[in-house]
Amino acid sequence: MHATVKWVGGAAFEGTPGSGHTVRMDGPPDFGGQDSGVRPMEMLLLGLGGCSAFDVVHILQRGRHPVSDCVVDVEAQRAESDPKVFTRIHMHYRVSGEGLGDAAVKRAVNLSAEKYCSASIMLAQVAELTHDYEVVSA
Repeated sequence: MHATVKWVGGAAFEGTPGSGHTVRMDGPPDFGGQDSGVRPMEMLLLGLGGCSAFDVVHILQRGRHPVSDCVVDVEAQRAESDPKVFTRIHMHYRVSGEGLGDAAVKRAVNLSAEKYCSASIMLAQVAELTHDYEVVSA
């Protein structure tokens, strides 16, 4: 994998990974930013949520389960002093599908957390990572 991050002024940066999709990151005004992009630490949480949501949907689809929606809310706490690493991360999955069973969702979420999601497995090495889920009627 490869990514390039370029400073574009103030506290703003543009990141471009190997896939070519550019993402803007920026800091808050009190750190010289214009609040024009995602904070870098927020980007880690988005990557975690995206990685795991991708797994859950893929696992359910491969099992021919009727998944129609998947939303992951990621809440994190950080250390109070520098480096302000994540200390606790909780992921709440809301998965929908007509006739979608609880056991299938539980299995998909657990497989993502324990086997497939590289981001969650990596972050679990430095932070307490927990998850829960709910199956929402479609």
